[in-house]
Amino acid sequence: MKAPMQRRHFLASCVALSGWTLMRNAAATADSADSPYARRKLVVVMLRGAVDGLSVVTPYGDRNYAASRGSIALAAPGADDGLLKLDSLFGLNPALGRLKPYWDQGSMAFVHASGSPDHTRSHFDAQDYMESGTPGRKSTPDGWMNRLLQGLPGESSPTRAISMGTTPPRIFAGSGSVANLGVGRKALDAKAIDKPEMQSALAKLYAKDPMMARTYRDTTEGREEIKRSMEEPRMVHGDMAGASMDPTADAGAQSASGFAADAQRLGRVISADVHTQLAFTSVGGWDTHINQGGAKGQLANKLASLSLGLDALAQGLGDALKDTVIVVMSEFGRTVRQNGTNGTDHGRGNVMWLLGGPVNGGRVMGEWPGLETSALADGRDLAVVTDFRAVISPILQRHLGLSDAGLAQVFPQGPAATRAALLRTV
Repeated sequence: MKAPMQRRHFLASCVALSGWTLMRNAAATADSADSPYARRKLVVVMLRGAVDGLSVVTPYGDRNYAASRGSIALAAPGADDGLLKLDSLFGLNPALGRLKPYWDQGSMAFVHASGSPDHTRSHFDAQDYMESGTPGRKSTPDGWMNRLLQGLPGESSPTRAISMGTTPPRIFAGSGSVANLGVGRKALDAKAIDKPEMQSALAKLYAKDPMMARTYRDTTEGREEIKRSMEEPRMVHGDMAGASMDPTADAGAQSASGFAADAQRLGRVISADVHTQLAFTSVGGWDTHINQGGAKGQLANKLASLSLGLDALAQGLGDALKDTVIVVMSEFGRTVRQNGTNGTDHGRGNVMWLLGGPVNGGRVMGEWPGLETSALADGRDLAVVTDFRAVISPILQRHLGLSDAGLAQVFPQGPAATRAALLRTV
């Protein structure tokens, strides 16, 4: 007997996006500083290395799940170390228990069987496509969050977009200015560029090049604005998490174990700076080919640390969480069947996470294709039913006030947005 509602598991009230027309039209008047869009924020967290979505939000109600997973299968809700029940089909990994209250409060949701429509199983290519916003097209020069930055209504600012990490991300590549927040407690300690004599020399050096002069000015102003708005947060310690099997999969991202303190710091920066609307960070270590584990073990430890970090981010945001949407995504999922080394290999469909006050939560959204062999992509992977851009698009328009023309610039090849009501009626 099939799991209930296996083919169409829509727990959200399904509405056509035409119902959001008035919200999109409102963006035409969103240029004023007192516009409701000015205080709304988007934070994107990329899990580099391809997290196993079937171990994040587990389809325990699908009869094919346990039979495919062997020793790494998660037990049904109610059993020892069992899943945290979300509904009759899905359960949340118990290592993510810190996030369950957000689900219960209706401010957390998931979109399963989602991801990129491109078939690549390369970490590098898949991350590139998700960050450029143009799956299958390598020639795109910029990232979709940089295009979004330039298309948002309202006034620009050196700190309107913040990237946290040691490596400039592909998603923010482009001509729009992005402030950088390093990781670790010494992220904003004084550097050579903070010395007045150095700033004076660089200003003179770039004075004859308008583009370089603007970049330098935005960099120094952004750094100073972040320092002014930031108070050192109380440090939060995460659980131990190992490195990825493939170091290139992480692309310079921090580990899950180091994420919590930095995430809280990022939240406080976003909350304190009224100009900040966009932020991005990434967490690595999700390439679990060997000894993945079930309710306990390698993946569970990393998920516990990630859970701690996302909660710290939400706590750091404080009152700003009511106006913030946090999107967590990964380049692709992992194979349905456990491999010979008690892990999982590169797959296709995954699960996207949504957290924040505007999220119409407490539900798993999207169409569930099922795990029977005939439904699997290439006979081995959860299928991608919902394009990641279809999940993000309504957030950009309904939450941030991006126009139709702006959305066409951000996702030039984008599909129609998902039918699920991702956000609360505003």
